[in-house]
Amino acid sequence: MKKVMVGISGGVDSATSCLILKEMGYDVAGCNINFIEKEDTINPDAKSVCETLNIPFYHFDLYDDFKEKVIKNFYESYNNGKTPNPCVLCNKYFKFGKLLDFALENGYEYIATGHYAKVEYSEKYNRYILKKANNLAKDQSYFLYQIKKEALSHIIFPLEDYSSKDDVRNKAKEASLGVSQKKDSLDICFIPDKDYKAYLINNNYVKVKPGNIILSNGTILGKHNGLFNYTIGQRKGLGIAYSEPLFVLGFDFNKNNLIVGTEKELYKKEIVITDVNLLLFDKIDDGSRFNVRVRYQGKDNKATLYNLGEKIRIIFDEPIKSPTPGQSAVIYLDDIVVGGGIIE
Repeated sequence: MKKVMVGISGGVDSATSCLILKEMGYDVAGCNINFIEKEDTINPDAKSVCETLNIPFYHFDLYDDFKEKVIKNFYESYNNGKTPNPCVLCNKYFKFGKLLDFALENGYEYIATGHYAKVEYSEKYNRYILKKANNLAKDQSYFLYQIKKEALSHIIFPLEDYSSKDDVRNKAKEASLGVSQKKDSLDICFIPDKDYKAYLINNNYVKVKPGNIILSNGTILGKHNGLFNYTIGQRKGLGIAYSEPLFVLGFDFNKNNLIVGTEKELYKKEIVITDVNLLLFDKIDDGSRFNVRVRYQGKDNKATLYNLGEKIRIIFDEPIKSPTPGQSAVIYLDDIVVGGGIIE
């Protein structure tokens, strides 16, 4: 019997994943990882699911590592005018890094999570590949591109074929899992109240330094209350009046200026990505054509790619709106994840 360890968060997706795998005949265990500061907290819902399903329950604390890898990147990004995506790093280092290491060390062949995505072996490419889920509205492959290619053969996504969240909830309800009607968690896990600005200030991760709001032509329009409060493409909350709507275009850290402009100035024809991770190929050939997505719920944009050493230059067929430094650009070939990187 093949053994699989499920990263169980206490939500319905990971709980149902445990149930599905058990019904498929796997030897299943659940593992809950603590990312909460100051206390090694066991999630009661995660433990309850494992007790209901009569499967082993593991738990370990990784807050210190999480703070170094994810939280540090989070506040340093805001201090450098970037908008981070902590879920990408968490998946890379913890859910598909530390968890996989722990599972393999304890005799488990696979790990699984409640993500909506697919892993399968491709005869064409002679390797395991990561693909979009059948339910494109729930597809989370965008957040998974930083997984090491060597890990894919050890990963299972039990929800890959589920067409709706209602189906997942109903399956959990039929098995009397107490989390069947639990609301989805859309927050950053370490900022449950969603107020990232207060989080940054209260933890002394940023310094509030007011400065000027200027047009792209240099005209001063008003004052900002700290550059970390703003992100590329932001329109609301600028506190300035102008003859047409204005958006955040960028930051001048040397002069502590917030640069704003019109909507048309947000569109860019090309970007450069760093921290590149490739899954489908070992190298991108110059001039290769792919689809690229620059935000989770955005669309796939046709583009041509070129190598820049360890970085990749992406030139879009049509200009795209608000590519944001710190966010991810994920490269697709149809429904297959080619790889991706962080927008500079």
